[in-house]
Amino acid sequence: MNNDLIVGFSGNITRPSSTRRFVDSVTQSLAAQAGLPHAVFDVEDLGPSLATARSIDDLDPAARKVIQTIVDAEALVIGSPTYKGSYTGLFKHVFDLLDPASLRGKPIILTATGGGERHSLVVEHQLRPLFAFFEAFVLPTAIYASSRDFTDGQPSPLILGRVNQALAEASVLVKARARADAIAAE
Repeated sequence: MNNDLIVGFSGNITRPSSTRRFVDSVTQSLAAQAGLPHAVFDVEDLGPSLATARSIDDLDPAARKVIQTIVDAEALVIGSPTYKGSYTGLFKHVFDLLDPASLRGKPIILTATGGGERHSLVVEHQLRPLFAFFEAFVLPTAIYASSRDFTDGQPSPLILGRVNQALAEASVLVKARARADAIAAE
């Protein structure tokens, strides 16, 4: 078990993906601020066993390893493209497989991407309640970015401001958890 890892998980089901690139960028930034390594996965990394799995035990070994890495992470950066006002179905299926206590207290930065502003509340109306169910520590600042928020693959200053705000919030939690873990280990 490696808790000293910042993990990004993207709900995209195609590659290449602007959502995965965005999740990867935020994950890398948080890992750099926390001084920890990072890993980024997407639904595609779970392979074909995901679609028919009714439990984690039904996943192939590689997919189970991805799930365990997500559960064991020090903090998560979660993102999904927006489809018809919500996250993707396979993205939700990944979390349906988890034990409800598996993400308790885990710091999570929420991100989502979509084609336009009309989907901007997906982070508040879909993602935040999902992770509240798991009793995760969802950061107050969530980031929604539409295709207009990127120029040549780079986020706009407004989006970067929200990213930096979320990173500052997450960094405080990650450092506090590391101090608490160090004290507990003494």
